[in-house]
Amino acid sequence: MSKRDELIAKYAADLKDKCGVNADMDLLTKVTIGCGPSIYNADSSTVSSSDESELSTVKNNFLIKKLGLSASADLDGGIAAVMDQYGKSNRNKYRAVVYYLLTKHFGKESAY
Repeated sequence: MSKRDELIAKYAADLKDKCGVNADMDLLTKVTIGCGPSIYNADSSTVSSSDESELSTVKNNFLIKKLGLSASADLDGGIAAVMDQYGKSNRNKYRAVVYYLLTKHFGKESAY
């Protein structure tokens, strides 16, 4: 099993255990591949829900640029909902899992 396949399995387990979501493995794989090499770096593979600049980056680079959402949509509300679903107290919020949940939240599976 490749390193990426191991990470995808870990992300699927995280979705099931911490979010109560049965992952669409095809979409999760595409989201993980879309994250690129950031999933292999300890710092960039996670999202800090308490860091405003990090959340701003998620909003601008992922929601607006990748998913094509308009800045007028309630993007902050969507991010907050996903962070609550993942669990505020959960220290390791994997970027691929957050992006997967955001994609599902906004119904933008077609972006992949």
